[in-house]
Amino acid sequence: MKYKVLIAEQAENDIINIYNYIAQHDSIENADYVFANIEKNCLSLHLLPNRGHLPPELKYIGMLEYREIHFKPYRIIYRIIDSTVYVHSVLDGRQNLQIQLEHRFLR
Repeated sequence: MKYKVLIAEQAENDIINIYNYIAQHDSIENADYVFANIEKNCLSLHLLPNRGHLPPELKYIGMLEYREIHFKPYRIIYRIIDSTVYVHSVLDGRQNLQIQLEHRFLR
């Protein structure tokens, strides 16, 4: 079964922020590379979206409906509803994400 993949505005903003940070602090070429791979990983969720695992920070607070895949060090956090995958966040896994995820998902 193929799933539809939708990227939430917050996830789009995350990707733009990641791109801008890399472009400013490294190079546009590396920013393009990271952007392309994050996009590829997000869109790959149209097949086998259940392959991701529960983000430990969300599992800890009892939010078991979210999953994540990685383009290291970035974490792509999503939720599957019926035949649609909703990408909610793309975050840098090198950061302490507990508080950030709680704020995003408990609003």
